[in-house]
Amino acid sequence: MAKWLVALAFIALNFYAYHYFANEVVIPPRSEFSGFPETIVDWTCVDREEISKDVIRNLGASDYLLCTYENTELDEEVNVYIGYHETQVRKEGGGGGENSIHPPEHCIPGSGWDIIDLRVVDMDLPGLPGSPGEAKRAVIAHGDARQLTYFWYQSQGRVLARNHEVILYRMWDRATRHRTDGALMRFTVPIHDGDIEEAESAFWDLAGKIAPRIERYVPL
Repeated sequence: MAKWLVALAFIALNFYAYHYFANEVVIPPRSEFSGFPETIVDWTCVDREEISKDVIRNLGASDYLLCTYENTELDEEVNVYIGYHETQVRKEGGGGGENSIHPPEHCIPGSGWDIIDLRVVDMDLPGLPGSPGEAKRAVIAHGDARQLTYFWYQSQGRVLARNHEVILYRMWDRATRHRTDGALMRFTVPIHDGDIEEAESAFWDLAGKIAPRIERYVPL
């Protein structure tokens, strides 16, 4: 009974915040990812991908970076996706019509990969707004192939991993700041010959160099 009451209270609070607290939408100024550097110290983007309009419409992102960075000295590559949502409520129609960031753990199986390990870990990257925070770390498999992926929500100066926290902060920010913008940060590294430590090292090296550049593209 208590769980039902909590669920009903949450739904009521969500409805109230979305329909009565803040109908105005504030979209903060930012730099576009078209200007994001393709060379970052010893990492170079060797494959900058464009996402089709249909997929972008499904994702709901208003701007994005999708790039495979390569480090020839380390002989490693890391695929980076940063999807920015200027609002997570569609501008037309007021409080209805969600345009929320899709949780990757829901999408990964649909792309043909199986999640064989998923955990919430501490995320401490100097220069990253909101760090230290939390991220999700997953090992995924497709046949014999393995990949390591880290992802988190970059939410107005916060680094969040837990979906319920993202929802609660989005409600709070809309009610108090008239903002629902945020981004999904995802780094994916191939695991070669089962060497997960090398994949970990590549992730931390590139993510640490990208972190101080994020604030221009994902506003506080």
